[in-house]
Amino acid sequence: MTTIRVFPRRTSMTPTDPLAVVGDPPLWRPEADRVLVSCAFTWDKPEAERLAEAWRLYYPDVQLGGPAYGSPCDAFTPGEFVKHGVTFTSRGCNNHCPWCLVPDREGKLRELPIMPGWIVQDNNLLQCSWEHQVGVFRMLAQQPHAAIFSGGFQSSLVTHLLAGELARLRVKAVFLAADTDGALESLRRAVSLLSFLGREKLRCYVMIGRESLEAAEARLRAVWQSGCIPFAQLYQPPDKFIRYDKAWRDLARTWSRPAAMRALTAGTMHTTAVRVEVLE
Repeated sequence: MTTIRVFPRRTSMTPTDPLAVVGDPPLWRPEADRVLVSCAFTWDKPEAERLAEAWRLYYPDVQLGGPAYGSPCDAFTPGEFVKHGVTFTSRGCNNHCPWCLVPDREGKLRELPIMPGWIVQDNNLLQCSWEHQVGVFRMLAQQPHAAIFSGGFQSSLVTHLLAGELARLRVKAVFLAADTDGALESLRRAVSLLSFLGREKLRCYVMIGRESLEAAEARLRAVWQSGCIPFAQLYQPPDKFIRYDKAWRDLARTWSRPAAMRALTAGTMHTTAVRVEVLE
């Protein structure tokens, strides 16, 4: 069955093959048995629904789904809804972080058959059994590119045993997380265990926007001082889109660019009052 996959926006994970289309039907349309419109973010649902209607003008079987609609995710096919090289070897997470959508959308963690890829996007690979993790590392050793653990490691689950496995792999990047001040202690311990990778390969997701601008900046600086590179992410709730003002956007932009961070850590950053508009 020939399937066209349609996406409301292009991201770094969007497939690039000829049957993956971003937006409206093109002038020259490929033959296909069905069209699947995939929506990842709730704020893109109006556009996804508009696209579904647009594609129905030319194809009789058009289906709308994706993470934003709670579509089942009990299997993974490489290259279908994410670009070549990305793999999911598990779904779900056993944590219940109040800001995270994964437990509600995907449920408790469950292991999937290990499919090839070098960009591991699992929500919490380290919650998988050790046997599964070793299977993932063995798969990664056979890939043409160095491993990127962009799904992120839970810092409190990083161990000497894990560090030993990573030391035998070609690794381009490991992502950790520090979404609260309470996560900093575990982060520092994880960075210490993985210090052989060096700062350039140790990245850290830092969700900001649920505290004051000053508190967010202090946590970002603490992450940098721990020995890894922060990657600031502005918080967005599932049911609305927050339009952050320039001060927040500038903070997130600065702490997503390593060169800017290096310059900033030698001086002092001046912040201004914060104004946030919530769009219902």
